[in-house]
Amino acid sequence: MIPALITWTVAAPALAFVLLMLPWGVGRSASEVYTARVVRWAFLSSFLAAAAALVEMLFTGVDAVVVPLGHLFSVHHHDLALTLLVDRLSLPFALLVTALCGVIGSFGYRYLHREPGYTRFFILLLLFSLGMLAVVLGGNLGLLYAGWELLGLSSALLIGFFHERAAPVKSALRAFITYRICDVALLTAAIFLHQASGSGAFDEAYLGLWPHQTSTLSPGAAGLIGLLLVVAALGKSGQLPFSGWLPRAMEGPTPSSAIFYGALSIHAGAYLLLRNAPVLDAAPAAQVLLVGVGLSTALHATLAGRAQTDVKSQLAYASMAQVGLILAEIGLGLRFLALLHVVGHATLRSLQLLRAPSALADHHQQETGAGGLLAETGRHYEALLPAGARRWLYRFAMERSYLDDALERFLLGPVVRGLEAADRAERRWISRLGRGPGEGRGDEAEP
Repeated sequence: MIPALITWTVAAPALAFVLLMLPWGVGRSASEVYTARVVRWAFLSSFLAAAAALVEMLFTGVDAVVVPLGHLFSVHHHDLALTLLVDRLSLPFALLVTALCGVIGSFGYRYLHREPGYTRFFILLLLFSLGMLAVVLGGNLGLLYAGWELLGLSSALLIGFFHERAAPVKSALRAFITYRICDVALLTAAIFLHQASGSGAFDEAYLGLWPHQTSTLSPGAAGLIGLLLVVAALGKSGQLPFSGWLPRAMEGPTPSSAIFYGALSIHAGAYLLLRNAPVLDAAPAAQVLLVGVGLSTALHATLAGRAQTDVKSQLAYASMAQVGLILAEIGLGLRFLALLHVVGHATLRSLQLLRAPSALADHHQQETGAGGLLAETGRHYEALLPAGARRWLYRFAMERSYLDDALERFLLGPVVRGLEAADRAERRWISRLGRGPGEGRGDEAEP
């Protein structure tokens, strides 16, 4: 019964995606009522199926179930098996995904009423849910990578949802490019894991049940794969030095900001590391890097968030800070604490982002009820720091730790200039080929 329930957990959003794409395929647009009903039915039935699987696993005492769905391809000893893995880690994440996507679907039905691109939003939401379920339920690193790519694609398309304006499109491109750079690390890690262990399946590459799994990888292989996984997780979770795209991602609709950067997508990196925790246990350097970057990002995001002038940017930096702490917990080996932290933070932050459009009105109501202005926060800085240090700290926070300037000067600038130089060299080479013997005189042969 559990395999059928888990299969339906993934199949329901996929079927809903097809049902919304069919009218578009024949040149018609689905009505708002039809779209809302399909989305609600998909996420409700998916959540109920995952919840029923959890109840059955609890009553039967089953700790892990592998659900085979066939093979995507098989060449010699290389293959990509479509298998789902249900255990103590993946099932709570699957319940979180289906529940919060359902909440966002219900909220978006009203929030985006009469908005151009209404159905497009829900098609992308379903695509995102499929990617997220592939990440959390995928039984091997290849299927996880496929879902990882769907997350990046749907995220970029929703950041640029209001494509009639230039800013959302630029922010979407920045996020997509950051994703693609870090996705190279995940793809390389998947290849190395398959070569080192002989299989990319988690139940074969790692021994035991989560969270007490062990790895048979050599220290060198574990260290390399662990570092690659950390880089992939940092990019997807908006951690230093890849954090610049996250506050810009708030250009998208509020419902997508809540589900992507408050609840689920931003925690995909944490899930990746929890799923591959045996590799981190055998890679001390990766653990140290994870703890250091996580704590540094938490400090950076806390400072920058206090200087933001809009609530969505403040919440974006608050999410960045909390995810930094979650990654530090994973690096320290606190797996159950990190899992609870993810669930609690995802639920709270998504609700805060959904309330963001009415936050200013709520603040005015609180001031009216209090009979005056509310007390300002941050007074302890005035007592602890001199005026000059406070001004420097405020400017440092306003400039977002000068991170964008540093990346532009020392990383992006040299890369762009190198590509421009290569383009000029290629044009000169092509022009010289065009002046070779018998070339460049075609106009003289014409009558």
